[in-house]
Amino acid sequence: MDDHNKWIQQGYDDGVFLVAGGLQPSLGGGIVAHNSSLTELQNRISRDPFVAENVVCAEILEITPSKVDERLQFLLD
Repeated sequence: MDDHNKWIQQGYDDGVFLVAGGLQPSLGGGIVAHNSSLTELQNRISRDPFVAENVVCAEILEITPSKVDERLQFLLD
């Protein structure tokens, strides 16, 4: 778990991860990422220790925002 948490922190440090947390009820975890191409994100996810060790299978869902709260305006820029 320590290596997974370090991997998550690296995503924040790199300015890619915006939100990370558990899916309820006990359905695994989710991450909201930004400022990354699909290929870059796939490469990053492949380095998650949970993915690399086949503990979990990651799924990427792309969202193209069309309307956001003013606090999230940067997502449209």
